[in-house]
Amino acid sequence: CQQIFSACFIEIEGVAMLKKIKHLVLGQSLRSDALDHEKFSVIWGLPVLSSDAISSVSYACEEILMVLIPVLGMASYGLLMKVGFAIVFLLFILVFSYRQTINCYPQGGGSYIVASDNLGKVFGLIAAASLAIDYVLTVAVSVCAGTAAITSAFPQLLSMRTGIALIIISLLTIGNLRGMKDSSVLFGIPTYLFIITILLLIVTGFVKVLIFHETPAVSAAMPQCVENAGLLLFLKAFSSGCTALTGVEAVSDGIPNFREPAQKNAKRVLYLLAGLVFVIFLGISALASLYHIIPNANVTVIAMIAEAVFGNGTLLFYLVQVTTAVILTMAANTAFADLPLLLSILARDGFVPRQFMSRGSRLSFSNGILLLFFLSAALVIYFHASSHLLMPLYAVGVFLSFTLSQAGMFVRWVKRKEDKWKHKAFINGAGMVITGITCIIIAASKFLHGAWIVLICIPVLVYIMERIHRHYHYVKESLKIRSAEELQPYDLQIHGRVILPVDSINRSFLKAYHYACSLQVREMEFYHVNTNAEATEKLQELYQQMRLDIPLVIEDAPYRNVNEMILHHVEEAQNDLKKKESVTVILPQFVMKKKRFHALHNQTSMQLKLQLSKLRNVSVVSVPYII
Repeated sequence: CQQIFSACFIEIEGVAMLKKIKHLVLGQSLRSDALDHEKFSVIWGLPVLSSDAISSVSYACEEILMVLIPVLGMASYGLLMKVGFAIVFLLFILVFSYRQTINCYPQGGGSYIVASDNLGKVFGLIAAASLAIDYVLTVAVSVCAGTAAITSAFPQLLSMRTGIALIIISLLTIGNLRGMKDSSVLFGIPTYLFIITILLLIVTGFVKVLIFHETPAVSAAMPQCVENAGLLLFLKAFSSGCTALTGVEAVSDGIPNFREPAQKNAKRVLYLLAGLVFVIFLGISALASLYHIIPNANVTVIAMIAEAVFGNGTLLFYLVQVTTAVILTMAANTAFADLPLLLSILARDGFVPRQFMSRGSRLSFSNGILLLFFLSAALVIYFHASSHLLMPLYAVGVFLSFTLSQAGMFVRWVKRKEDKWKHKAFINGAGMVITGITCIIIAASKFLHGAWIVLICIPVLVYIMERIHRHYHYVKESLKIRSAEELQPYDLQIHGRVILPVDSINRSFLKAYHYACSLQVREMEFYHVNTNAEATEKLQELYQQMRLDIPLVIEDAPYRNVNEMILHHVEEAQNDLKKKESVTVILPQFVMKKKRFHALHNQTSMQLKLQLSKLRNVSVVSVPYII
């Protein structure tokens, strides 16, 4: 007995210690009614949801020069600005288009919702798959680019870049698991510091050249002009520079993350984002032209501009490198804010496992955050933390989702003919054509460099999501109660005690109930944990149709801790037992004939069964329902 007691004590202490560590790292659990206080204001929503777009400009200029310099030499800098203005023009087309999306779809979801609503389910899933791939690549590319900024300032760390990137992703994951409010403050301040620093760099660079007439030296490494600039070269450089536009859709995707009035706040952030990208992207491109910057595999263009403007080894040089590394890292936070929300919407519609719809203890979609962590970490390891190797995979999915979103909005205006629909249709139609052409250019120019991987992954993901949806529909139809006779009372002799947890009244529950009636029980109760008022109301309606004397006990769970509530309720029932009595907990369980669908069900009930099995005088019975 002493050994058993000691073992139980150690286990209890271990669980308590794990809870303390969790609270220390992630913070105390939050009530469901605290969700509004966790949402973004304009001040903190801007750095979280626009950091991807703002930071993209730091490597977009570099990607353009890497295409132009080997071919045009000194002539590259003139074409660089032309490419820059073309990208900025496309930026404003996208901003006007997504402004209309925000007005029409306040529930968020971006391209997925727009395409599904107006073009059909298949196009919606293509948009969702494109966005999901884009978000995973955003984390990988941004973190790798941030790591490159660190190794540019401290070359001795170059051999450790994969480890540095993984540490950064881990810190981002922990920050986002703490909840939206904590992550916005944690990641917002460095973003504003980057904006101030980079604007200081741009202003100082222009002042030194235009006012003090400093003449930057032309590097001896500058290659001679091999050929004249042609349309094909321009389009290739344009497709490389379009990485500056990644993240523009994040604001329209994440409208539910804003405080009320959510739409107005989202539009304000969208305008601020466009203004910052315009100034920073063209400013960096102009400085690269004025200072004749030549891309280097081991040193970023931003680092070379900072060295030319502030001098190598100066405080401002290191400040630029540190803030650039931080903003590139923070860019990944856009994906951490939006991908879990997208997955929750897809889970609600039945296209991904239901677990992605649940909020964690800090009201964040923690399952989506953890999935993003594992996928992005795998990419970083596979590509050895090289942003240049990942970049060809990056923009295809982004512009495919852009195109589907614009096409969906165009079809909406044409079909519904709402107020001022013609000029709105023109804006979205122009956006559809331009982003569609850009998507084709990017796919063609980057195909052999890795874009083919994305073009294969998108239909594979669409197929998987369609199969999951078909499975959930099959389960729903199999569990549906088809006649009132199935709800009729069952003969019951009450001689014992049974607790039957109920989430919803369906065929699986009825089988568990009929089994409970065959036991020698003194009393029986149905126990429901309320996390969704609408679902609970529907449950009560069906319960009333059953016309039973068995009580339905409903308890609210403001922290969404369903298993803990059930466990606590069973413990209370156990404490009320008389000598030689026991409590039987009956758990309905789906059993899938096809093993590949097992992971989509019963994770919660399996965890509950494991916890209940540790209680004394408590028996746990799983009643399988085969589908």
